[in-house]
Amino acid sequence: MNVRVPTSTYRLQFHAGFGFRNACDILDYLHALGVGDVYASPYFQAGLESTHGYDVANHNTFNPAIGGESEYRNFVSELRRRDMGQLLDFVPNHMGISESLNVWWMDVLENGLESDYARFFDIDWHPGKAALEEKIVLPILGGRYGKVLEAGELKPVYENGAFSVRYFDARLPVRPKSYPLILRRLAERLETSEREEVEHFAERFLQEPSPAPKADLAEWLAAHPRAESALQSFLGDLSGVPGDASTFDSLHELLEEQWYRLAYWRVAAEEINYRRFFDINTLAAIRVEIPEVFEASHQLVLELLARGDVTGLRIDHVDGLWNPREYLERLQSRHAEATGRPGDDQSLYVVVEKIVDSTREMLPENWATAGTTGYEFANQAVNVLVDASAVSHLTETYRRFTGVTDTFADLAYEKKRLVMETSFQSEVSDLGRKLDRLSELHRDYRDLTRNLLTSAVREVIGCFPVYRTYATPGVQASEADERAILRAMSQARRRNPAIEKPVFDFLRNLLLMRFPAGLEPDQIEAHMRFVMKFQQCTSPVTAKGVEDTALYVYHRLVALNEVGGNPGDFGIAVSDFHQFNAARRERTPGTLLATSTHDTKRSEDVRMRIAVLSEIPDRWRKAVVRWSRRNRRFRTTLGDESAPSSNEEYLLYQTLLGVWPLDEPFDRGDFTARIQAYMIKALKEAKVNSSWTEPNEDWESAVATFIARVIDERTGTAFQRDFLPLANDVARWGAWNSLSQTVLKCTVPGVPDIYQGTELWDLSLVDPDNRRPVDFERRARLLAGLDGVTPEDLVAGWRDGRIKMFVLRALLRLRRSNPEFFQRADYIPLEVSGPAADRVIAFRRELGGSCLWVVVPRLTARLGEAPIGGVWQSTAVIADGIAGALHVFTGNTATDARLEGLLGRFPVAVLTQNLRISPES
Repeated sequence: MNVRVPTSTYRLQFHAGFGFRNACDILDYLHALGVGDVYASPYFQAGLESTHGYDVANHNTFNPAIGGESEYRNFVSELRRRDMGQLLDFVPNHMGISESLNVWWMDVLENGLESDYARFFDIDWHPGKAALEEKIVLPILGGRYGKVLEAGELKPVYENGAFSVRYFDARLPVRPKSYPLILRRLAERLETSEREEVEHFAERFLQEPSPAPKADLAEWLAAHPRAESALQSFLGDLSGVPGDASTFDSLHELLEEQWYRLAYWRVAAEEINYRRFFDINTLAAIRVEIPEVFEASHQLVLELLARGDVTGLRIDHVDGLWNPREYLERLQSRHAEATGRPGDDQSLYVVVEKIVDSTREMLPENWATAGTTGYEFANQAVNVLVDASAVSHLTETYRRFTGVTDTFADLAYEKKRLVMETSFQSEVSDLGRKLDRLSELHRDYRDLTRNLLTSAVREVIGCFPVYRTYATPGVQASEADERAILRAMSQARRRNPAIEKPVFDFLRNLLLMRFPAGLEPDQIEAHMRFVMKFQQCTSPVTAKGVEDTALYVYHRLVALNEVGGNPGDFGIAVSDFHQFNAARRERTPGTLLATSTHDTKRSEDVRMRIAVLSEIPDRWRKAVVRWSRRNRRFRTTLGDESAPSSNEEYLLYQTLLGVWPLDEPFDRGDFTARIQAYMIKALKEAKVNSSWTEPNEDWESAVATFIARVIDERTGTAFQRDFLPLANDVARWGAWNSLSQTVLKCTVPGVPDIYQGTELWDLSLVDPDNRRPVDFERRARLLAGLDGVTPEDLVAGWRDGRIKMFVLRALLRLRRSNPEFFQRADYIPLEVSGPAADRVIAFRRELGGSCLWVVVPRLTARLGEAPIGGVWQSTAVIADGIAGALHVFTGNTATDARLEGLLGRFPVAVLTQNLRISPES
């Protein structure tokens, strides 16, 4: 690729508490660590209280909470001074609409189909219900519309020539052509001369575009204070009197005239008619496939790219786009034009947030991207460090303890069905309506009813094995897409034998774009539009049904419950891991390799601890049974059930092993609050004993109380006396896992991505826990103190995390000194011989006369305190030429390929030959 590829990336989360100035303050530290590029979270104008930036309200201005233009320019200047690049997280799929900051959305609410921005948003103006024709359903009310109206919560207001309706902090503009409803009734309260003027304004709002009469009205009212006072009095009367329903008739009449229909928030599941980001009503999808929308939403980011301020993009939620391949091609083309390289089809480093099954799916080959953000690597890394031979033992333990017998595949299907019924019913129903209309064009299928067709759509989505397929007009379905569609059809038919076969046949042919001959062009377009809308629907359903529901229900080994993962699988062979790395080197050598992100369910180090349980299944089984007995007295009986449930308790014990602090004493109150917040979020996501839409406060309180008593030093003494020996062992073995994972991430094909703060041990859980402030001052002190430290000191003091920082610093600097090598070097698996051969991952990278050997341990629980020296006995790597290579971590020169020597002083080994090693470059 003719593109700048980072040597590594370091993710920074920008928000009001961490802006461009703060980023400048830590650049010396990041550079000393060896970081190549800063990987910035979205920093364009977002919601006023946004902590993440994905609710972007204006793509073409910086978020003032993060910093202005001058602060940004200084940030970029400081990056350049250190020869560091900037990978920016960009959000093309949707915009935040909860506040009036989004002028496009506000204009659409005010002017509807007459707005210049009406087609910018993915709105169905003709949803098939007469009351919603040419209206936007706005599900923002906290209760039923009539109740909210008659409670006086909707307040008509006047400001600077414009009328709007306030609902708490929300401002809803009034349609200019309905201003006469207000003005004519105002006129009735005025003297003759003023009445005529106001009536004249009423006529103007019916005839003219709104900006001119608005300005004139504002000027006139400012010059006629009696009229303005009468207006305010009238608006007060229009607001109605709670308790007197008839006083709200006029306000209701006014609201009925608007381009929007106010609705209870629960209505969204069935009747919302604008596409959202997943099921979040305040994030409205934009139609970036329209060139005009692309240009309008990419103006600033293209300018930053052209100036070189931004050197790469991470594209958020690429599966939400109408045509991801076309979008990426347009992005590359526009970048090439802006930088004076027309015709260069891949001049920009782009990675996409795309979830692919880490063992069965690959990124489409025809996308103009360097790869993904790296979730597949995170799942491969944890699976290769799991002992696959324990699957039966842990499955049986889980079933006995919890009573859960469902497979993960069955749970995923069930939960996708659940979210389609509770969150995405409007989207699925819309697909059913579209499919019903298409069936009328085919005499073989016109007798299929809408209900039957909608059921088929729901079942096929429920069985879909991937997030989405990528059919485009005029292009035959790829082999991968065809396999996914046929597999979904087969499973849907197996699960639903009562549904007629022709229903699935009709849907299958449509999704495979096997349209019948003789269709008119508009009919072909309608068929294609159904396929494209179907594809946009499967991804959010899978994300909410699997990532945000099933992963919080199935707890056999939660180290495997990760974004893009499949906890129904259990471990992979080292040979499979090598194959994945070799394939990545051939297809996407510039892809990111992530192990922690802002979206991961638990941090990389927490996963590495919990993975240890696969190595000690018998000890885990006995422990979890004992702990449950000891803590039985802390449960609460609610009806005929006990809280927490056994499944929730099973998750809690794994979580405690994963995050228990390394050093005593620690702040028990803060730790307890973190675990309670995590478990309550897990309860809501699981949607079994509580949920976001129907919170069960009694259950949540009971679980929180259970957690407090378990962690408290007084009430939980007996449990902790039993728990801590295992927790300490798991923490130690998990640390060796984490070092292996860190080395692999920095040496296999791809670009290592470090999430903020994870250069030390990071025991974070899902957001918002993983968004806590990072102590960069402490990290800078520890980094400066690494010079002169011995491997033995680091191993002995592994608890302080310096050993992980030491490994990361050495490898990031090595990568930065040898960028071409790490981009292009061959990947060659190495065989291992001896009694501990199955506990080693080894490979060689080679380019020209330069070589890198990597040897890391796995499954170390049976190797003693640390996987060092004599524990390796006669185990050796079969690696010709390794003698004389330099050990990056110890400074020793290898004499042979025996692990007793390679891992004699340090638990991981990276050896180099003819590679540049510079301490500061």
